[in-house]
Amino acid sequence: MNSKVDWFFNKATKWQEEYEKLRMIILDCGLTEELKWGCPCYTSPTAPSPSAPSGRRRENSNIVLIHGFKEYCALLFFKGALLKDPKGILVQQTKNVQAARQIRFTHVDEIVTMEPILKAYIKEAIKVEKAGVKVRLKKTSEFTMAEELKNVLDKTPALKKSFYALTAGRQRGYILYFSSAKQSKTRELRIEKFIPKILKGKGLED
Repeated sequence: MNSKVDWFFNKATKWQEEYEKLRMIILDCGLTEELKWGCPCYTSPTAPSPSAPSGRRRENSNIVLIHGFKEYCALLFFKGALLKDPKGILVQQTKNVQAARQIRFTHVDEIVTMEPILKAYIKEAIKVEKAGVKVRLKKTSEFTMAEELKNVLDKTPALKKSFYALTAGRQRGYILYFSSAKQSKTRELRIEKFIPKILKGKGLED
């Protein structure tokens, strides 16, 4: 246990009992507890990178994270897309989530019943990470860009230059955010709002 993470488990929440049980299960698998993104994140050491200086190890790799929402709490496997999932319990949060997968819970009894299964999934996730297997991520060009964004970029050379000068991750962030709006007018308003950021070379969350 990491004392810096205790506050997450001690605070009053509807999922407190579920969080505590998940914590015990994960720690029993030998992972290191850290605090990332305001949530308990569990990591595992990996083998030294071939390109790293002699004797230097890579930082611990993220394996699984505990988080909660209004209707459920969950274990988030960072490379869940690579797990075999024999029980069919891994959930892709949205169609645009490429690597991560969740196992969701609504009651602590579910977690207690599934403990052996959860440990098996966690141990497989550790093996996947230690083997250095990577999720094949879609290229930015493979995502569908909203017509409204295409039109604005084509009409504004300076904006187009700034957009394609962004990192691939920042480009994807904008493409997915703008495209997620159902109505054309909403997409246009979103684009207009973020034009200043794009021109400054910043991403959605910068």
